[in-house]
Amino acid sequence: MHPPLRTEPDPMTPLQSTIATPHTEGIYLARQSILDRNQELCAFELLFRSSDANAACFTDGTMATATVIQHVLNEFGLDSVLGQFKGFINVDEAMIMSDMIELLPKERVVLEVLETVELNERILGRLADLKRAGFTLALDDVIGLPPQWQQVLNFVDIVKIDVLQVGMNELRALVQKLKTPSIRLLAEKVDDRVQAEACLEMGFDLFQGYYFAKPHIIAGKRLSPAEATVMRLLGMLVADAETADIEALLKQEPGLTMNLLRLTNSVGSGTRGRVSSVSSALMVLGRRQMLRWLQLLLFSTNAPTMRLPSALMQLAATRGRMMELLAGTWHESGLTDRAFMTGIMSLMEALLSTPIAEILAPLPVAEDIREALLERRGRLGALLDVIEVVEGRDPRDLVHALGGLRPLTVAAVEEAHASALRWANSIGT
Repeated sequence: MHPPLRTEPDPMTPLQSTIATPHTEGIYLARQSILDRNQELCAFELLFRSSDANAACFTDGTMATATVIQHVLNEFGLDSVLGQFKGFINVDEAMIMSDMIELLPKERVVLEVLETVELNERILGRLADLKRAGFTLALDDVIGLPPQWQQVLNFVDIVKIDVLQVGMNELRALVQKLKTPSIRLLAEKVDDRVQAEACLEMGFDLFQGYYFAKPHIIAGKRLSPAEATVMRLLGMLVADAETADIEALLKQEPGLTMNLLRLTNSVGSGTRGRVSSVSSALMVLGRRQMLRWLQLLLFSTNAPTMRLPSALMQLAATRGRMMELLAGTWHESGLTDRAFMTGIMSLMEALLSTPIAEILAPLPVAEDIREALLERRGRLGALLDVIEVVEGRDPRDLVHALGGLRPLTVAAVEEAHASALRWANSIGT
């Protein structure tokens, strides 16, 4: 068993500003959100990426899957990777027939049978055995319903339909053929709002795709009073306002105050007695950590108008942490804090349904943060480009994106991404 990559800090304690020394080779994890009909996060598909000094590419062969399973079980830990959610894991023919698959905790994973697997009698028998053993089974990248698939549909739990390949005209007919009380349909490669709404109307149960990874902006959404207060508090903290003024504003939102006190008593467990006032909470927590708490708090709201709370929270936390870790490469005073804020704020346009220029206007943020968010300029802008490659663009673009960010390497990016995923889960997202 290999030792863990690194020990994660408490979510609200001061964060490390450097990256652990990266492995020279290895297979690292990426993950994509899977949402239910309420557009709430319910699972992740684990994507397998290999990295070396020259390239980064997704792989899904038997060796890659086996290595990732080993990493998940022995190094990262399943809870660190998945949190409270289930994980979809791609399996090819060799992995289906391997005894290694039985090492996976059947209550936490979904075995996703790749479209390249020939569903012959041998494979069907093995899948039936795995189903009887308690595993959840899914078919990947379905674009039709060949006659020979009828038998496998008897024990498959989830069918993933490739919306992009099928096309919206043929999709409804395919859904009607596959939809049964025992099968849940997952729409994958959903790229825009029109597709998402059509799939919801057709009766899909689960959803996955670029549209959900980068939530669509719904114009005209007003900030709730709590959200408006958080934004004002962010501005006050960035401007280094007086503690008395911050306390006065916090007291206008009892819910925020209670959350702050709960957080502070958790973080400050070594202090004498319980923290029971806003002023003492600010003293124990510190302004730096309160600023981070407020940024993440925006993404954890459960207000009815917030359609993607959990998924967006996961993405924002991962972005902020990964930006921070990568920025630690240069050992520049204050850069890691500005990188964290840039990563978090890069999703506020989607969260608040307001142009990023309007969000930034009243906030006295640093100039390099403003340039990164508005124009993708500077080192922080380049780091944002790297984040977007990791999240969903062609992974072969990663080497190009790192061109102006020496001495960062592909391996260092992968290491930071794995660490950021663990941290995002550790804060209860």
